[in-house]
Amino acid sequence: MDNRELKLFLHLADTLHFGRTSRACNITPSALTRTIQRLESEVDEKLFSRDNRSVELTPAGEAFKRYAEDVLQRWGELQRSLSSDAVLRGAISLYCSVTAVYSFLPRILGRFRTLYPQIHINLQTGDAARALTKLQDAEVDVTIDALPAQQPAGLQFLPLVETPLVFIAPVRFPETIVMAGDQIDWQKTPIIMAEQGLSRERIDRWFANKKTVPNIYAQVAGNEAIIAMVSLGCGVGVVPELVLEKSPLNKQVAVLPVIPELTPYTIGLCTVKKNIYNPLVKAFWDIAAQEGALSSPV
Repeated sequence: MDNRELKLFLHLADTLHFGRTSRACNITPSALTRTIQRLESEVDEKLFSRDNRSVELTPAGEAFKRYAEDVLQRWGELQRSLSSDAVLRGAISLYCSVTAVYSFLPRILGRFRTLYPQIHINLQTGDAARALTKLQDAEVDVTIDALPAQQPAGLQFLPLVETPLVFIAPVRFPETIVMAGDQIDWQKTPIIMAEQGLSRERIDRWFANKKTVPNIYAQVAGNEAIIAMVSLGCGVGVVPELVLEKSPLNKQVAVLPVIPELTPYTIGLCTVKKNIYNPLVKAFWDIAAQEGALSSPV
């Protein structure tokens, strides 16, 4: 067995999903299956129990996972100890929203690239609601996203900034809001909602506390999509204020003075706890702590 096979095994051990691991590791499902079968043949034990609906580590798989983690950690330590210089080299992967790229990365990456020019950053952008899933599926090393109220075990968080969650309405289409006296009629006013994520959880709870069933016009992925649809008069939406400030459409929507206010977001850096022992991730983490911890974004 070689280190690549151990890395594939560990990724699968984290995701417990052959399809996700094959996509994330750029390997065909059949090749991944053959790799796992080869490892099982070498250790003469089944490492995974699997059927048509689920994949689980066997007791032998749990033991082999500890072995693989130890081998790869020791290999990394050996490489660093044998290096002819003390320069950190390699690559780390980062996932965040486009807004996070504008708000946090210029300051953090500016210093990081100055101090560690031999470390490459593989940056992916997308819906922030997918960040924790990508991290837990071992598709990336670090994410920037909203921190959940109940932090999952095994994850490490570094708060960067707090931002309110605000209701927004279109400026050019005031008829979008349906009033009942001096109050918004939420059962008739169309709502643009996030498909998933922390903002969706909080707006669902907000409506539940009001004992109101919202008139959902659309469910979309990403705060930028919510702002775009609201600006076109499709409905009222909820987004983090930080996202709204950075949006090119921020003049086309207005913040609604809705009471009670939604619980604000805390946006921060997140990684799997064991990644902190990776010197490359630790270097990025330390600079983020120095440059961005609980400060205003640029």
